[in-house]
Amino acid sequence: MGLTLFEKVWNQHSICNLGDGNELLYIDRIFLHERTGSIALKSLEERNLAIRNPLQVFATIDHIVDTFPGRDDETLMPSGSDFIKSLRKSAKQSGINFFDLDNPDQGIVHVVSPEQGIALPGMTYICPDSHTCSLGALGTLAWGVGSTECEHALATNTLIKKKPQLMQINIDGKLPSGVTSKDIVLHLISEFGSNGAKGHAVEFTGSTITDLEIESRLTLCNMAVEFGAVTSLIAPDEKTFSYLENKKFAPKGDDFLTAVKEWGELKSDTEAKFDKIINLNCSNLTPYVTWGTSPHQAVPIDEIIPFSEQLNEHGERKSMNRALEYMDLSEGEAIKGKTIDAAFIGSCTNSRISDLRAAAQVLKNKKVAKGVKAICVPGSSQVKKQAEEEGLDKIFISAGFEWRESGCSMCFFAGGESFGHNERVISTTNRNFENRQGKATRTHLASPETVAASAINGKISKASTGIES
Repeated sequence: MGLTLFEKVWNQHSICNLGDGNELLYIDRIFLHERTGSIALKSLEERNLAIRNPLQVFATIDHIVDTFPGRDDETLMPSGSDFIKSLRKSAKQSGINFFDLDNPDQGIVHVVSPEQGIALPGMTYICPDSHTCSLGALGTLAWGVGSTECEHALATNTLIKKKPQLMQINIDGKLPSGVTSKDIVLHLISEFGSNGAKGHAVEFTGSTITDLEIESRLTLCNMAVEFGAVTSLIAPDEKTFSYLENKKFAPKGDDFLTAVKEWGELKSDTEAKFDKIINLNCSNLTPYVTWGTSPHQAVPIDEIIPFSEQLNEHGERKSMNRALEYMDLSEGEAIKGKTIDAAFIGSCTNSRISDLRAAAQVLKNKKVAKGVKAICVPGSSQVKKQAEEEGLDKIFISAGFEWRESGCSMCFFAGGESFGHNERVISTTNRNFENRQGKATRTHLASPETVAASAINGKISKASTGIES
């Protein structure tokens, strides 16, 4: 029997089967951030445990740090600076790779890792963050862990894990103009539910995936966790190899050529078996936007919010009613044209250079609607630098967006900066849970193009329509 991509990487890293459904896996690389990484490192110090392989451990400051220009260690989040200072002290003492605030490679973990070549095809990779599955876009077996698991991996380079079931999501068809990988994943989750891949490792395949550039694949894999997946993967191909060549932590010279030969074998065999297969055709897909408080509560932007009688399960109807009450919306209401208070472009989902270029294309020579607070936060210092070299910052600022330093920013509210009470925000982030972007803030998820167009119009809008009358 042939093997799937997941099985090939898993088997290469399985040290032993523990006989109880679990296996001991070797972990290649670990990435930390100040919110949870500082806790894990401090705990090891208190227990007098050393990091087994410091050179394969990386850390950055992204989650809690302010993104205002001229920032320092002080944060709006109470005690936030303590996390930053703790991580900095532990990172320097332990000798791990550390991207401090003044480091040109600083940024959001899931943006820094691919752009620096830290995540590579065929590696096992963990981070104490649920969206670590983003790195599956490079053929990396990556998943989020808790602080305790992180400590264990830091000390031993191993983790005990149960092998998940396997799911193939085959996506075919040429994407229509203005439709993005964000729309694909919102369509997928809305169609099959937020638990559609529960207990499964997902492999994305098909002609649509082949056509996607690496940064779009990263967006797709980023939100696999919102589909309930343990992790997600895309087989590395020539686009992957070209993307990784000359990256700081990727192999160089002959070592890179050797690696590419090995990476080329990382694909599912023709006769490989999956526990579940989903087939999608995206030829007629349109931009999506969420209406509720979960990514699965989403519709094409031109359609109305569904009626509760269309839902089969009582639990879903109850969840829908609560979501509509929180969002101040009604069954059968059009989502397009709903007035917004704010627009946010950023997060590990959509803050890479291609995302900023796409949004800037919509914003060029236009102005944000009066009364709309608009913010753009690049995903890394490298992205910010490149955007400024291309003049994208000038487009954002001229349009009326705030142009910030890199970080997670208002992807989530942790007691620091937030949008206002009951404010309606359209956002490129990955979660629209209650209070996610501030107390009682109402968040609609969408692509960078849709967010930019909505900011201009002051209401939820399609990018292809431009300014609406």
